[in-house]
Amino acid sequence: MKSAAVVNFSSAPHSVELREFTRPEPGPEDVILAVEAVGVCGSDLHQWTGHHSWPVNYPVVLGHEFGGRIAALGAAVKGWSEGDRVVSETSAVIDPNSPMTRAGLYNLDPKRKGFGYGVDGAMTRYVRVPARCLHRVPDGLAFEQAALTEPCCVAFNAVIGNGRVQPGDRVVVLGPGPIGILCAAMARLAGAEVALVGLERDRVRLEVARAYGCEVIVGDATAWARQRDGLGADGVVDAAGVSAALKTALEIVRPAGWISKVGWGPQPLNFSLDPLVQKNVTLQGSFSHNWPIWERVLALLASGRLDVRPITGGVWPLEEWHTAFERMHSGEIVKAVLRPA
Repeated sequence: MKSAAVVNFSSAPHSVELREFTRPEPGPEDVILAVEAVGVCGSDLHQWTGHHSWPVNYPVVLGHEFGGRIAALGAAVKGWSEGDRVVSETSAVIDPNSPMTRAGLYNLDPKRKGFGYGVDGAMTRYVRVPARCLHRVPDGLAFEQAALTEPCCVAFNAVIGNGRVQPGDRVVVLGPGPIGILCAAMARLAGAEVALVGLERDRVRLEVARAYGCEVIVGDATAWARQRDGLGADGVVDAAGVSAALKTALEIVRPAGWISKVGWGPQPLNFSLDPLVQKNVTLQGSFSHNWPIWERVLALLASGRLDVRPITGGVWPLEEWHTAFERMHSGEIVKAVLRPA
């Protein structure tokens, strides 16, 4: 059986097109998922424009934010049934004997490969998924929302897992992309006062953040960061995706504060890290997520305490992937969702 798929076939800019894709067969410990909804990530856009900084196994089907129904099970899969509503984690390939995997931090396994760059992803009708990656979608949670569990988990790990946010903190989030807005939402859930910072061209996305109770700032956030006592923000989340944002973070964070860097930026720093030492600042990288984070985020989504509808700018059929990519890339919307069905 063949179906359409959004395939990234080369590192050259805009080497993405709709191609025929054969439905995969499950391995013994895999399931085949009939994809109901798949989110478009900024990393999908980076691969589309050729501006990514990670290795890609070409050609590859894009898409790592997805949910659907189990359509087939491998012979060794237990605890799941055809028709179950699920979402999938992104660690498609891991080394079970890695010290990181054994510690439950398989997201940090050096041999890890993810959907959409390392193995075929979910921008198609059927995707092969290891059963260990699955989580049940709570009743009442629509697939268009459940498919965005993954970016919510990235934000949860950046703010709650790797940040030190406490109620009453003043937190600045740099970068109003989907991850930045969700980081701001997580910090608000943790009881912080939050400012989301962007550029003039980001005004549409910044306005979306108001739905989460955030201050929005175009340009310099120094005054807001120092408003309480003149020392700076308790914490800064760098979700901007350019290395120079770290310089801003070091300038506006208070002494003994923290910075959580979740945005990718391949550019050289070209500035001194002395403020990191002088201020005694904790600088923490944050990458991906693991099983307990997914369970917590799904509970937040199911309860309504975390709502992804404000960031969802539209749902498109898979065949209109290019329109969805363009709308996100232009900053016209925050997040696009595709429906392969």
